[in-house]
Amino acid sequence: MPDPLFPAVAAGSGKEALRFGDRKLSYAELGAVAGALAAELPRDRRVAVWATPTPHTSVAVVAALLAGVPVVPLNPKIGERELGHILADSEPALVLAEPGVELPAALDLPRHDIPLAGDGKPPAGEPDAEAPAFIVYTSGTTGPPKGVVLPRRAIATTLDALEDAWQWTADDVLVHGLPLFHVHGLILGILGPLRRGGSVRHLGRFSLEGVTEELANGATMLFGVPTMYHRIAEAVAADEALADALKSARLLVSGSAALPVHDHQRITAATGQQVVERYGMTETLMNTSVRADGERKPGSVGVPLAGVELRLVDESGAAVEEPGVVGEIQVRGPNLFTEYLNRPDATAAALDGDWFRTGDMATRDPDGYVRIVGRKATDLIKSGGYKIGAGEIENALLEHPNVAEVAVTGEPDDDLGERIVAWVVPDGERPTVEDLAGHVSKLLAPHKRPRVVRYLDALPRNDMGKVMKRALG
Repeated sequence: MPDPLFPAVAAGSGKEALRFGDRKLSYAELGAVAGALAAELPRDRRVAVWATPTPHTSVAVVAALLAGVPVVPLNPKIGERELGHILADSEPALVLAEPGVELPAALDLPRHDIPLAGDGKPPAGEPDAEAPAFIVYTSGTTGPPKGVVLPRRAIATTLDALEDAWQWTADDVLVHGLPLFHVHGLILGILGPLRRGGSVRHLGRFSLEGVTEELANGATMLFGVPTMYHRIAEAVAADEALADALKSARLLVSGSAALPVHDHQRITAATGQQVVERYGMTETLMNTSVRADGERKPGSVGVPLAGVELRLVDESGAAVEEPGVVGEIQVRGPNLFTEYLNRPDATAAALDGDWFRTGDMATRDPDGYVRIVGRKATDLIKSGGYKIGAGEIENALLEHPNVAEVAVTGEPDDDLGERIVAWVVPDGERPTVEDLAGHVSKLLAPHKRPRVVRYLDALPRNDMGKVMKRALG
């Protein structure tokens, strides 16, 4: 029989497991309420969870996993068309929701309010390791969202690989303010501490004051996305309390998108801390990370996690062995998803044998550290016979004093094939295209300079802070 996903929940204790503001649950309390809710869930159907950033979402997910019932997390900001697609595709039996929260009319399912107190016990036994744990829907940038079926095996192996990479223990207290409908905020940020027997303090919503308060009062780890760390980088030099709180942390982790090197540098200059980056996807969970006991390299997502194999391939499918040469990342290992729900065609297209085609482009350093240069579809620019990663140019442009934010894309060019376009949010005076081209040419090769500059008040971003490049142009 597989080991339980949450040994500490099964054991029960007075130790704090979850804290959301002034709402706290010990492991014993979590086991009692989740056990009671688990007994009420249908065993042969999926359940949807209206994933508000509250303890209710955490209780619902733990209860479903204890019962062996697959969870379909729903973004509370979801649009009507996307919600309709997800419900029709996954066919959940009911929706679990925080009491008092209004649900959209399109969510036409039986509702079960999530309690925060109960007197049940976690069910005996553990479902099979290959049993589905979650169906998480992708962003759907190339069509309707696909339901990624994540087995219990992938959850356990990823969280255990991060235990190794980050030296994550039951003594750690994690703080974060991430949404709870996706891998980063829910699986890593809530289930990670619970699998370790540690604690998590959720801010409800990210704020510099919340981060300062929690890290100054016993939290040891911080999870965030680049938008959050950018706010930290902007403020930390002048905010002594924030700087002192960050200095006390054992580990600062950034993910879901690349953290600009300039923000790395500003945080390190003010605190001495070096932010750790990792790389994962919904279909693969976590693939690589900078290790807690390893060299920190700003701009790198580290090395493959234990159990994960990673290779780079060129357009012909041949392995890329030479350091510094761009190739598409493919991975395999126990961290992989099972399938796209109801989409055998998409599942087959995503695999090269037993390797998953990530669509992410990267290079490897001689020591094996991986550097993401962008998505194959939107961030690999073919200009003048060169293959150029947008991320490298973005990092260079962010070093310019008049660039607050930037995104780099390619657009058709009769001479070059594609020309490099910089979408710039200025900081003060607008930099000219000549100024930015010269700046990039000094830092990188001249063929990587932007040929066109377009100015914006803000970059279009999704809920995770990722720039939506398809909305540009």
